This record gives sequence, structure tokens and C-alpha cells, in this order.
Amino acid sequence: MIIAVDGPAAAGKGTIARALAKHLGYHFLDTGALYRMVGLAALRAGGAPVSREAAIAAAKSLDPAAFTDSDLRNEQVAAAASEAAAIPEVRASLLELQRAFARQKPGAVLDGRDIGTVVCPDADVKLFVTASQEVRARRRQQELGAADYEAVLAEIRTRDARDSQRPVSPLIPAAAAVIIDTSDLDRDAAVAAALRVVEARRQGEVVSQFE
Repeated sequence: MIIAVDGPAAAGKGTIARALAKHLGYHFLDTGALYRMVGLAALRAGGAPVSREAAIAAAKSLDPAAFTDSDLRNEQVAAAASEAAAIPEVRASLLELQRAFARQKPGAVLDGRDIGTVVCPDADVKLFVTASQEVRARRRQQELGAADYEAVLAEIRTRDARDSQRPVSPLIPAAAAVIIDTSDLDRDAAVAAALRVVEARRQGEVVSQFE
């Protein structure tokens, strides 16, 4: 089984995807981390803003083992990742790596922004996890320990616009995706909602929306 979990930043898709993988005993891939690696490598090579040439070179020579999670978790790297993700050649370089990961047995959970639409359009389960921009900004502010809520909110809005309006692999729900809005859900409730969708699919049921 392949489970695609898409959605914007700070909606909770990573938390949900990791929990699903652990519960099912499946492999897990945070595809956003791959783009953060590319963004960080491009920053190191040429600084900000990320240049097209540096991002393409970084994607073609990407070595995930060369990065630590702490390297990737800041807003500058997140912004660089979003810039790099808008470059078609970067996306093409990372596409087969993601698809190969998804084919592993007994199954895989991938979280990102175009898993259900582009990377794994034939995924058995497609979830689109979202939340209001205001809620996501508060979550990201708490995660980063940032004091300026308005600055975080502005960055969320900028990233949403860039991700949803890019010509290649825009951030949109897949046609068959079940949308889970976590604005009013805590972690346990959000994970439980996703698990209900997955279990229904495993039993052959069709779920068109989360209730």
C-alpha cells in the first residue's frame, strides 16, 4: 500500500504521516526534507536568494546522508526549499528517488505537496491535510519559538501562494484525496481521523470525505 499525505506547511501532515507509518509498520519519507536539503545546499553554494543553477546542481548531486535534521529546521531553509521546489529540473531530479522509495514493501507513507497528484498518482490512499493560515502560523511560531506572529503569518501566506501558483506540481488536493482540516483537531484526533480513512480503504471501502 502507498499512502500519500499532502498539504501546506504546519498543517500537521508530517505528524500524521509518521504516525501512520509507525502504526502500519510502513516506510516513511518526508519529501519536504529532500527539498530542504536542496535548498540548504544551494544556499551554501551561492547564498540567498537561491539561484536556479545552484538548486539544479544540488538536486542532481544530492546526498541525504550529508545533512542532519537540525540543519534543515529553520525558516531560511524552508524558504529556500520552496524556491527550489518551483524549479522543474529540481523536481524532475528528485522524482524517481521518491517513486523508488514508494515501491518498498510492505508499504510506504510519503508526505509532501504533490505526492497524490504527481509522485504517486496511483497511491492507494490520498490525504490532503490542511488548516487555516492563522492556526498554522501559531503552530509554526510555537515550533520555532518566534516572537513575531505577524512575520510568521506573512511567511506562511507567501509560501502558500508560491506553492499553489507554481506552474509545475502546484500544491492542490488530488482528485480522489480525502481532505482533513486540522484547525480544530489536536494531534491524537487528527491521527485518528487519518487512520479511519486508511483502515476503511484497507477493507475495500471508498471514503470521499472526512466526517
